[in-house]
Amino acid sequence: MSREPTNVFGIVVITVCVTSVGLFAGWFGVSRYLGQQTISAGDEEAPETAPAPQRKTTRVRKSSDGGAPQDRGSSTDPASAGAAVAENEAAANQDDESSSTEGQEPVAPPAEAPLASKALSVPVEVIVAPDAADSHGDARTIMEEAQRRTEAKFYRYDGLLQSFNADGKTSEKRWTFDRAGSNGQSKAVLRFTSPAEVKGVALLIHNHPERASDQWMWTPALQRDRRIALQDRSTRFFGTDFSFEDLEERDVDQYDYSMLGNDTIEGAGCWKIEMTPKRSRSSHYTRSIAWIRKDNYVLARLDHFVEDEVVKRLTNSTIENIQGIWTARQLEMADLHRGTRTRLSLQQVKYNAPIKEREFTLEAIRY
Repeated sequence: MSREPTNVFGIVVITVCVTSVGLFAGWFGVSRYLGQQTISAGDEEAPETAPAPQRKTTRVRKSSDGGAPQDRGSSTDPASAGAAVAENEAAANQDDESSSTEGQEPVAPPAEAPLASKALSVPVEVIVAPDAADSHGDARTIMEEAQRRTEAKFYRYDGLLQSFNADGKTSEKRWTFDRAGSNGQSKAVLRFTSPAEVKGVALLIHNHPERASDQWMWTPALQRDRRIALQDRSTRFFGTDFSFEDLEERDVDQYDYSMLGNDTIEGAGCWKIEMTPKRSRSSHYTRSIAWIRKDNYVLARLDHFVEDEVVKRLTNSTIENIQGIWTARQLEMADLHRGTRTRLSLQQVKYNAPIKEREFTLEAIRY
């Protein structure tokens, strides 16, 4: 009987404990569940009870070192954050596209290809350089080179002149020619040695680079010298077809030049250059046209004009290299108005043979 109440009491105690634990666990679970629901409801109602303050507009820019875009200003608004993320992704896509095209040459669309071809063809025609001898500057350069190649400190020859008149009659004269000095500043003496009626007649020429030369002629029969006036320079020199002006030295600085093209003289290619005398030259020729050989820069032909008419023509031939200088051994001057011509043949040509300065004075030509 005593053991029976004790068992009943134990059962009751255990039952009460289990029930208490179950109630406590249920209360704890229900409380935690209800607390979470309360917090979620508070978050959803927060914008209505306490609206957030106005925020600055979010700007996204790419960092200078090529890294990820940087966000200026902070935001806890999920919608704003989503917009910023979308903007950043768009910028990143643009960067990827630009970086993928770096180092690649742009390809023109097929529709524009014909235009590009036309644009390239036009400059090709424009930049093609003309012939080197087609400009005024080159014409002068050629004349300068032609003069440079004939430079000599001294020059001497014996000349045979043969004059042919319109009737076919021929007369002959001989002279000696001496020259000293540089081009444009040289001095020269021409002296007849035969026939007897002209023997001793001499012409002294002092050339100048900036103006016409000074000329004096000595006539033994008259025992006097006279200065040749500018207006008399166009007259014939002692029955020849050379005028007093033709015997002057032509300096390159006394003319303006213009290239007329290319031509051929006696099978030799030549530059055809127009020469217009400067005002200081005081020439009775309006202009001249020179043919300069391309192989040796020798004057092959020279036409003199008065207005638009050729009045004189000089033709050089029998070209030889004498002491390193290409020299025309035969010069023929034709007077196209008169129908006459004079041929000058050079003999005993010598370059740089010393000549005394006193040979080029008035006192020297008188004896």
